Amino acid sequence: MKYEIMIKMLFTLLRRRKVTANELAAEYDISPRSVYRYIDEMTIAGVPIDVARGQYGGIYISDAYKLPKGFLTREEYERAVNAMQAMESELNDPVLQSAIRKMTSQHKSERRDDAVSGNILVDSGAWGSSERFSERLTLIERAVNEREALEIDYVSREGEKTHRVILPHLLVYKQNIWYVFAFCRMRNEFRLFKIGRMRTILNTGETFERLPFTREDIPLSFWTDDETCVNARFALSEESIPFAEEWLGVEAVYEKDGRKYAEATLPDDDSLVGKILSAGPGFTVLAPVGLAARVQKAAETIAAAYHTPATK
Repeated sequence: MKYEIMIKMLFTLLRRRKVTANELAAEYDISPRSVYRYIDEMTIAGVPIDVARGQYGGIYISDAYKLPKGFLTREEYERAVNAMQAMESELNDPVLQSAIRKMTSQHKSERRDDAVSGNILVDSGAWGSSERFSERLTLIERAVNEREALEIDYVSREGEKTHRVILPHLLVYKQNIWYVFAFCRMRNEFRLFKIGRMRTILNTGETFERLPFTREDIPLSFWTDDETCVNARFALSEESIPFAEEWLGVEAVYEKDGRKYAEATLPDDDSLVGKILSAGPGFTVLAPVGLAARVQKAAETIAAAYHTPATK
């Protein structure tokens, strides 16, 4: 009974995208406390469900979330859509029309795999989650094209979560990271948002008129509003030069007094130290001193984790 209700709750969220605990409790004859308990269990299982309070509050699921591929066979899918279309022709029900659009949209997105457009193939997600990232990217791309406002849960590098409405104007790809350039209603200005930090994305159904901006308004030497930057200098071994050229760009590498160096302005986020360590011992931080100390401390922590005490 419990898991049957959880499955029904999931389909309710997929159909409506946002509901309240009291609505779910009334629909399935359970207590609001049980609703939250079931939501917690689905979240642990990997379903991106969030709970928010205030003006945009409720229990909701990201519009980027889709049922797993293969959930319906081709024959099951085609018969379900045909039946729904037959019913819709008789009833002219807008809710049924919406359900048909969502099912056909999911089917098309599955056939596209990771493609954002006919000429671009995107695989920018973390290992094991590229499909989920691609779905988010596809959703945002459509919102940019169709001028659709989005509700997002955005997580800062410090772990602070904010719920806001954005008007997406442009997708930006830099240093192997996708961003969206959008007008933020909470900040009342244009901001760059890292798509990988968006926990939940909801299509509000609201369209907007594009706001004027120029290329100069887009901070391409940017770091997002929750990141700072650092001017870094590195000493390079011959083995580390290809890594430096690929990551920092060939123009960042130079020779002085017979040795190779590199300089770049980098986002001082939680991935910087790990990126430096991945280059190996031939990629050495010369400045700033604080960054060099952080890399050394991280290397020592890793070495200690792999230290095996001598057996007696």
